[in-house]
Amino acid sequence: MDKLRALQYFVAAAEEGSLSAAGRRLGVTVPAVQKLVNSLEASLGVRLFERNAQGLQLTAGGEQYLEACRPLLLELEAVDEVVTRSERRMAGTLVVGTHAQIAQHLLLPALPHWHARHPDLQVDLRIVGRASDPEAAAVEVFVVLGWPEADNLVHKQLGQPRSFIAASPMHWRRHGVPQHPDELARHNCLILRNPNGTLIDLWEFRRGTEKAAVAVNGWLSSNARDVLLDAVLAGEGVGRFTAITTRQYLQSGRLVPALLDWEVLGAPPLNLMFRPGVRRTPRVRQFVEFVGALVEQTSSDGPGAPTSTPERPHWYRRGTGRASAARSLADG
Repeated sequence: MDKLRALQYFVAAAEEGSLSAAGRRLGVTVPAVQKLVNSLEASLGVRLFERNAQGLQLTAGGEQYLEACRPLLLELEAVDEVVTRSERRMAGTLVVGTHAQIAQHLLLPALPHWHARHPDLQVDLRIVGRASDPEAAAVEVFVVLGWPEADNLVHKQLGQPRSFIAASPMHWRRHGVPQHPDELARHNCLILRNPNGTLIDLWEFRRGTEKAAVAVNGWLSSNARDVLLDAVLAGEGVGRFTAITTRQYLQSGRLVPALLDWEVLGAPPLNLMFRPGVRRTPRVRQFVEFVGALVEQTSSDGPGAPTSTPERPHWYRRGTGRASAARSLADG
C-alpha cells in the first residue's frame, strides 16, 4: 500500500463526505479511492468511516486520525513548495572552476544575464588549472580548455573553438603578413606552455589535403595566455589564439589574423565537467544548459577556417617538454 497516497485519499474523503466527491477532487476513480481507504483501515485495524446512504461519516477513531494526519500533510506540502520554489527561483551558491581566459572572455560577459534570471543565486568563480588541483575540491562545475583526465567527473566536450594566427597591425607592417605557414619560422612567435608543462612550439595547419607543421621560435613563452596576448597586442610578435577569448581585440582591429584559409590543428577543445553527485541539482543542471547554449552561440564566431573534431595531438600523448620534439621522435 502507498501509505502517503492512502492518507491523501482518506483526508479528501473525510473533507468531501463521499468517495465520489473525493475521486473528482483527486482526479481518480471511486474504486481507486475506496481501495486505498479500505487498505488504510485494514492496516490500522480501525474503522475510519461509517458508510450509509447519505455518504461517509467519520468514526471517533476517524476523527482522531484526521486531526493527526492534517498537520503532517500540510507540512509535506510545505516541503514540496520549498523544492518547487527552489527549482523556479534558485538560491544558494554555485561554485564554478575555469581558466582565467575563459572566465574573463566567455563567462563573465554572459553571467550578468544569468544573474538577472536567478537573482538569489551567487556564483563563486574560481580560477583552476586542472580538476585535480587541491583548490578545485569544492568546484561543482568545470569549464576548461584541453584534454582533461578526470575519470571521477561527468565529462561533456563542447567542441573546439575556432583558432587562428594573429599579430598586431604594427608587427605585420614591420615583418610582412605570411602567406604560407612555413613563413612563420622567420617571425617572433610567442609560445604557450600548457598545464602539463609542454611548450607548444609546433604549430600545425591543414588546407584541404595539404598539411604544414612549423617549429616556431620566439623570445617569450608563458603558461598564461593573457601574458602572451598582451605581448602580441603590444607588437612583440605572433600568437595562436581562440576566437572566444579575443573577440574584442578582433573587432577593434588591435589583433589582425593571418592565414585564414588554413585550419589550425591541435587547438584544445572546450570541456564542461561536473561531479556525478550534483548532476540533478537545479543550479548545476541549469548552468550546464546555460554554458552549452553560450558556447553554441559563440563557437562559429571569429576568423579562420572551421575546425574539425578535436583530437589529442601526438605531442600531447607523448608528454614531451617541447611539442616539436615529438615530431622529431615521430620522424626518427
